[in-house]
Amino acid sequence: MPISKPPFGVYTPLVTFFNEDESIDVVATKQHAKRMAEGGVAGLVLQGSNGEAPHLDHGERAQIIRTIRSHLNELRFTKVKLIVGCGAASVRETLTLISEARQAGADYALVLPPAYWAAAMTPAVVENFFNAVAAEAELPFLIYNFPAVTSGIDISSDAIIRLAKANPGKIVGCKLTCGNLGKLQRVWSSLPEDEFAAFAGKSDFMLPGLVAGSNGVIAALANIVPATHVKLIQLWNEGKLQEARQLQSRLSNADGALQKVGVAGVKAVVSRYFGYGRGIGRRPLGNTSIDAMSKDVLGPLEDIIRLEEKYARQSGKL
Repeated sequence: MPISKPPFGVYTPLVTFFNEDESIDVVATKQHAKRMAEGGVAGLVLQGSNGEAPHLDHGERAQIIRTIRSHLNELRFTKVKLIVGCGAASVRETLTLISEARQAGADYALVLPPAYWAAAMTPAVVENFFNAVAAEAELPFLIYNFPAVTSGIDISSDAIIRLAKANPGKIVGCKLTCGNLGKLQRVWSSLPEDEFAAFAGKSDFMLPGLVAGSNGVIAALANIVPATHVKLIQLWNEGKLQEARQLQSRLSNADGALQKVGVAGVKAVVSRYFGYGRGIGRRPLGNTSIDAMSKDVLGPLEDIIRLEEKYARQSGKL
């Protein structure tokens, strides 16, 4: 059976919940995965930037994947895909992480470019890295372009297109957190849409991303309001552009607020408004709570959470 790209839709880059002692909070993890699936997401992205991937060891990574896959299957959300972050500083370690992710139940991998020796990571070296991973990877994978966490390394549209064409069925998509919609448009227009998924990587350009050819969205804000993101896709599919623009405006305001509170802040919002988990990050990220957030931050978030409650009621999930 030929390997296909990830299905079109909303993907939540799942946060990793911790207990007070920084161990994995399995109960909150399962509750969170359940709420995302009930919100209508097409998939979950585990162990990405929001999942604090650099803070997890190999055993914890496998535990999280197995726990979520098993729980979703028990709930009959078998079609929800798992994309797992597997980027590392070497080809060897990246391949090991991909192999372990496959064994634990992942459908796809997500791979950052290596960035430890940033000065040595020329465009040619980065391209060679992805070709080498594709040659041996046990899972199809997406290229993850996020210059803010890779010492400024920004993979060009030309490189993404070359890599996808050279590795069909292995490199099946990209996540563009860089926010470059021109890059997204060029990639989408140069590769077969049924074989390659180019994703916008933030809520604040979700609708412009759809216009440019995004395969949906991979967005941190979906940790809080998954059904609202699904609603925007519904409006787009129905051609209701004015309604979609209004909803995009509210998502953009909420996303801008969320970016001010960091990963632990995302978890604190989930804890306060949805009743599970804690605003705990592994050190040095530290902890936070709703009480530490200003009204300027909470206002846009509470606005979008009210919408989420409305859409969840409409779908019978509240």
